[in-house]
Amino acid sequence: MKLAVLKERRAGEARVAATPETVKKLKTFGLDIAVERGAGAGAKIADADYEAAGATLAPDAASALSNADIVFKVRGPEANEIAAMKKGAVYASLLSPFTEKETIAALANAGVTAFAMEMLPRISRAQSMDVLSSQANLAGYKAVIDAAAQFGRAMPMMMTAAGTIAPARVFIMGVGVAGLQAIATAKRLGAIVSATDVRPATKEQVESLGGTFVAVMDDEFAQAQTAGGYAKEMSKEYQAKQAALVSEHIKKQDIVITTALIPGRKAPVLVTEEMVKTMKPGSIIVDLAAEQGGNCPLTTANEVTEVHGVTLMGYTNLPARLAVDTSSLYARNLFNFVSLIVDKKTGALALNWEDEIIKGAGLTRDGEIVHPSLKA
Repeated sequence: MKLAVLKERRAGEARVAATPETVKKLKTFGLDIAVERGAGAGAKIADADYEAAGATLAPDAASALSNADIVFKVRGPEANEIAAMKKGAVYASLLSPFTEKETIAALANAGVTAFAMEMLPRISRAQSMDVLSSQANLAGYKAVIDAAAQFGRAMPMMMTAAGTIAPARVFIMGVGVAGLQAIATAKRLGAIVSATDVRPATKEQVESLGGTFVAVMDDEFAQAQTAGGYAKEMSKEYQAKQAALVSEHIKKQDIVITTALIPGRKAPVLVTEEMVKTMKPGSIIVDLAAEQGGNCPLTTANEVTEVHGVTLMGYTNLPARLAVDTSSLYARNLFNFVSLIVDKKTGALALNWEDEIIKGAGLTRDGEIVHPSLKA
């Protein structure tokens, strides 16, 4: 069987879906690997390194896709790429299925079996394939590094003969994978770190990393998490109390990093314009939800702007700003996924549609859109 690795064409996307390391591993399954020339350039991987790992270089996407049984990308395919895929091919990438519905429909119409890596179920067996976690982890790190570079002061407390410099105060809003890494990174840089989340279990996680947890901890908060670990919707009364607490806390912060995203929906507003007005001049907001409208309504996607004396950083693809490491992790995620769908003895596709991982990530099959959340 043939596996094709395509070059990314979206503006700002520097990642690649396979590395020489994963090419070598994929070869052990008996797969022929075709890598489009220049695919690894953004991640600092030379074409010669792919060749040395056993891949064949294809001059363009059409050549790479010719008779390919499996296709890897980081982001969704272009229309001409879909047209070049053979019927029955398996395609895997981040597909943004709730916002890029035309692409999903085109994949179905082409008879391609498409898997959205971000739709993998959050179960222990799928952890090694979890692209959301692998990419968010580095995004949380990069958010702090970007903020520190933009900030006009030092992060740690410094005691000098000329006097003491106070440490920066960093507030993380949302304690998922990105938020936890942001807390850890800010602490390593010497900042005073606080964080908030509506899930009670995150309090211990924040404190274990040396941060201070900020939340209205009443009876409703104690019951604010489902058995599956997700946040429940809070009452309007609780939301008002929490907003008042956060508003007062934000006044004292130097850097605020927001991480709240809801798949398929506009990002929730966490920092209002009124809150921004109360922040100190020179403060920074890094909005990791910029691509989905932003956790702050003043954020401009893909731009760094200043409003009311506060700098808002709206980068929409932080993982691509660390393409060497994020590509390495993403490529391993894909390799682990392929390990599930390819028979290691025969090298043939072995898709078990009763497997909850296959079922959870599968969007299209036999010319139809099959994922329950996408059916009309």
